[in-house]
Amino acid sequence: MLRFSKMHGLGNDFVVLDCRSAPFALDVARIRALADRRTGVGFDQLLSVEPARDPACAYYYGIWNTDGSPSGQCGNGVRCVAAWLHRAGALALGDAVRLESPSGPVTVRLLATHEVTVDMGEPAFVPARIPFAAAAEADRYAIEVDGATLEIGAVSMGNPHAVVMTHTLAADAPARLGPALSTHARFAEGANAGFVERLDRDHLKLRVHERGAGWTQACGTGACAAMAVLRRRGEVDESVRVALPGGVLRIDWRGPGHTLWMTGPAAFVFEGEWLD
Repeated sequence: MLRFSKMHGLGNDFVVLDCRSAPFALDVARIRALADRRTGVGFDQLLSVEPARDPACAYYYGIWNTDGSPSGQCGNGVRCVAAWLHRAGALALGDAVRLESPSGPVTVRLLATHEVTVDMGEPAFVPARIPFAAAAEADRYAIEVDGATLEIGAVSMGNPHAVVMTHTLAADAPARLGPALSTHARFAEGANAGFVERLDRDHLKLRVHERGAGWTQACGTGACAAMAVLRRRGEVDESVRVALPGGVLRIDWRGPGHTLWMTGPAAFVFEGEWLD
């Protein structure tokens, strides 16, 4: 029997496991079985709340995709972890707490019971840190995908992202190009493929195909990545609303040399027991 919490952030849904007193012990086959939306519970990512490895952090959270592969970061997921810790009595409203992710520490603060702001760190544009194969760092890269040449921005928010402006694409192109871009050979660890429309200097519209999970209702790190790429190009202001299929996130970034903040909701759906 495995007790879990089902949560979501703007429709990006999670199974959260309490591993604070017992180690995480699911293998890839069991993660995939739990992820199945017909015969399991169903989720975009599985989150484990564990003791911190880093003594400067309060807790560690692990992240796994539906295919059982590990992920370095999850923006909607960390907000759900923060809300989960608050309900467990481990995080008070208004307190700033350092949490440890697979890609490093982040700071979270509960603004309200179901609203969380997160310091996601500074976006990384150096190709080797993404990782992305390129001769030199640039604002734009040309990349061949499924017989087409795309112009992308590449950035890491603790996980790799490819950002594509949709104004140059046919309406049906993202559905075809998203999966191909997520598995492109120039991204050594795969990438989350974000297709973004700039509605105004403070308003973006975004869809993301996540590596290991597919199209999702929302992608927190994808929203951060899209804003960061366009902010670096001077195309958006330092505070931006990002509209995703599941709802809206606010992203704040002053620019290089500063950390980026993401603010949005986290919701509980139900508690359950998986009889495996």
